[in-house]
Amino acid sequence: MPVGHGSMACSNCNKLVDNPWLGLCIPQMGNQCLSTSLSSTKANKSYNQIPGHHFPPIVLYSLIAFLVSFALTSKETSPYEVVADEVDIVVTDDDRENVSAEDDGESAINDETSDGDEEVELTIEETIVFEERNPQIFRTLLFGLPSPTSPFWSLVTMAINIALTLCVADMIFRGPLLHPSHGISFIRVGHVSDSAANLLIREPDFSKLPIYISYRNAENIEHESKKTVQIENPWRKAGQVYWLSNETDFTYPLTITPLQPSTRYEYAASNNQSGHFQTAPSIGETNPLDSKFTFLTSSCIKPRFPYSPLGHPLEIPGFRHLAQWIPKLQASFMLFLGDFIYVDVPHRFGIDKETYRREYRQVYASPSWPGVSSSLPWIHVLDDHEIANDWDANTTSPYPSAIDPFTHCQAAINPPPVHEGATYYSFTQSLASFFLLDTRSYRTPEFFPADPSSPSKSMLGATQLHHLLAFLRDPSPPGVHWKFVVSSVPFTRNWRFNNADTWAGYLHERQIILEAMWDVGATSSTGVVILSGDRHEFAATSFPPPAGGKWPLAATVHEFSSSPLSMFYLPVRTYVEDEADEPKEVCIKYLPDGNSKFGIVEVEKVSGGEQGLLRFRLVVDGEEVWAYVVSSPPAGKGRGKDAVWG
Repeated sequence: MPVGHGSMACSNCNKLVDNPWLGLCIPQMGNQCLSTSLSSTKANKSYNQIPGHHFPPIVLYSLIAFLVSFALTSKETSPYEVVADEVDIVVTDDDRENVSAEDDGESAINDETSDGDEEVELTIEETIVFEERNPQIFRTLLFGLPSPTSPFWSLVTMAINIALTLCVADMIFRGPLLHPSHGISFIRVGHVSDSAANLLIREPDFSKLPIYISYRNAENIEHESKKTVQIENPWRKAGQVYWLSNETDFTYPLTITPLQPSTRYEYAASNNQSGHFQTAPSIGETNPLDSKFTFLTSSCIKPRFPYSPLGHPLEIPGFRHLAQWIPKLQASFMLFLGDFIYVDVPHRFGIDKETYRREYRQVYASPSWPGVSSSLPWIHVLDDHEIANDWDANTTSPYPSAIDPFTHCQAAINPPPVHEGATYYSFTQSLASFFLLDTRSYRTPEFFPADPSSPSKSMLGATQLHHLLAFLRDPSPPGVHWKFVVSSVPFTRNWRFNNADTWAGYLHERQIILEAMWDVGATSSTGVVILSGDRHEFAATSFPPPAGGKWPLAATVHEFSSSPLSMFYLPVRTYVEDEADEPKEVCIKYLPDGNSKFGIVEVEKVSGGEQGLLRFRLVVDGEEVWAYVVSSPPAGKGRGKDAVWG
């Protein structure tokens, strides 16, 4: 009878199987063909665009499984394919004629005889025709299976999987192990007001101590001949650093004061560090040379992402796009909304203080850092990846280790805290006031209780909430028409994925804040804008007050959420406007794609000075892709006017 009727040969190892699937073996227990294909595919697919901390062990174990199954499958892979199989059966009997049975299943043998004890003689002949198989290059490279006839392509597909795994190991380990950056020396600029500038000094080389810091006015003047020349202003002593230690990771914050508003200064230190900064305009004013007050906003950076095996292990690709824009904008500062480090992505090396410190040092040691910091001050807020993903455990471990480098490297030169010891900040500069929230240190657990509308849930804690509401209630100084509430996580609940980590998980407290924001627009000519990050996408959302309520439409609150500056973006869409939500949250613009995004915020006065104008510009992967303009509420009566211009 025909051999294997209803079966087929595995297209790789030539085994006959009863359950063919894509021409590959479907094993009862770990068949090598399928396990080789799956382990190779899993290893390849794990090198995707999201360097999550789950992937490194998956990649490693997949490679081990691949190599083992590859070796076993190689031994069983036949270079030949059966194209024909014929069986001839000859029955020899003195009283019968010979019967020939073909392998077509249609002939039969009548083995009944008149004498049941009579013996018969059977002769079976099988003819098998083989044909050498093709190398199946595409399947070998796609599934990682050994080639039936080509050792070269088998070695190629194995080498590809090994090389990809080595790239993963290179991305994970080369930076932390080979570039801990203990010896990095730098001075960077933090918050700069109209009368003072905060500098952070790091110098681990004791031979450079003490360090003397000087500064001078670096303004140019323009003669009647229209030629600009540098004035040789005298150097002034700013301060000195006599001692640095590992207690602060060899850092020291220094404030230079008194300074003049809207003035460019140069600083220099005895350890060969130097740079420039520009003081802010007086409150309510803009720079005489520019009618706008400009700053930048973004969040989320990870060195060497997107990954390139040829790049420096500490390179931050998104910084290249930012560096190209800085000279064009004359921005006052970068307002960075958290995830300055990713201590737990793609692999956490520890929860000790040194592990966190190394992550900060590596950003400052990056060859990309000078291009975005030499002329741009940075102001920071805290988010989860400075501690651990979706952090909601207050000050428990590893928070003490995590907050140490944040305190020494960032908080030390931030704007002044709202009160001593706080990790949230408030300041007024030029045409705007700012409140920088800490959404991690004081929050209650995301899922306890599970109801996001529970009054017992708080993201800010009672004290911080009190100060935020006071900030919103306080009248703005003359000329200031904008209040910015800076949150590391989105205020909108339109992000439906993992939104318990955002304000969508704390709706009761959010409603209190939102109503206080509407009160600002209803009782003054000050507009309220929320700036956020975290989602690795961009969205602009408006929060109009309920129709027919006590707040006019002009009190509408706007949120601009921008990220990442240099990280992955989600391949799926997670932002969805639900018309059933109350209060309404209106999607103005949703732009999820792009590994590098940052916002440009330009604030200026409207003619007459009674209103302010805000222009938000979005840059994605180096190109400006969208802009939006909002006006602050009008002064006096007639507040029914829409706050949005276009």
